[in-house]
Amino acid sequence: MDAPPIIVLDRLGKSYGHVKAVEALSFAIPKGEIFGFLGANGAGKTTTMRMLCGLTCPTSGHATIDGRDVWRDRQFVRARFGYMAQKFSLYPDLTVLENLRFFGGAYHVSGALLGPRVERLLQQTDLVPKRNELAGSLSGGMKQLLALGCALVHAPPLLFLDEPTSGLDPVHRQQMWNLLYDLSHEGMTIFVTTHYMDEAERCTEVGFLQHGRLLAQAPPRELKESFKARLLELDVEPTMPALRRLRESPGVLGVSLRSGSLRVYAADGEALVAGWRERWPFPDLQWLGHRWVEPDMEDVFTAYSQGYHALLNPPAPASAPAA
Repeated sequence: MDAPPIIVLDRLGKSYGHVKAVEALSFAIPKGEIFGFLGANGAGKTTTMRMLCGLTCPTSGHATIDGRDVWRDRQFVRARFGYMAQKFSLYPDLTVLENLRFFGGAYHVSGALLGPRVERLLQQTDLVPKRNELAGSLSGGMKQLLALGCALVHAPPLLFLDEPTSGLDPVHRQQMWNLLYDLSHEGMTIFVTTHYMDEAERCTEVGFLQHGRLLAQAPPRELKESFKARLLELDVEPTMPALRRLRESPGVLGVSLRSGSLRVYAADGEALVAGWRERWPFPDLQWLGHRWVEPDMEDVFTAYSQGYHALLNPPAPASAPAA
């Protein structure tokens, strides 16, 4: 039996004057998911999250958390989730321990529960050695882990994270995701926005957002399987002139650079290769070899966002159940 949705959006929208930041979003997120909300900067991810958190009033549609309206019942709903903003928003003049205790008090965590919970969070975030240091003196990675700890201090069933790994080094980025995996294993639902396509692979469900509109929503495996065209990768020298020239070739929708090779988006890559074998149209470029590769989430997002419809068999959209 499918888990009931904890979040439901029904034609949710937000406009600022004539600018539509978010337009008619409808989807549902079951309990226990790690939902990745992906899109470029300015796509509307943060605006959507702020509406779900009751920080911004929608201008159209509505959304619910656990069946309660996120704006009308926002005081009730806020106790049901933890929220971590993009920028460090804790108290720099308080210590790590004082920040955790302060937010525990703000969320009305009882004294009997607060002490053990704070100690556990210090352990989970590797902040035990930093417990008495001022929050403002921490490194960027440690600040993010502290912010996550403060968002978890009231043990919410739902966690909102707005680009939590932005600017983190690879070690702290992996540490953050390891903790999110542990929380998900314990049954927490996690809604995370990001513009890192590789982080989509870490989610159980992904939604692609562009210009405030939902392009696709499905598990990462289904999104990659929706890429129906064979994906061609070329080794050509010199690489950068080849990148520009290939983009202008008939039959080529787009070209990207991947680890020194050129990834070619084309509806019929086999025909391209066959034609190039008969006559390579770039005498000043040296074709060294080619291969067929499996698409990753960056390829999928590129195809959806650039409108390369000839490459895709989009997965069936999930219908939003009634709140």
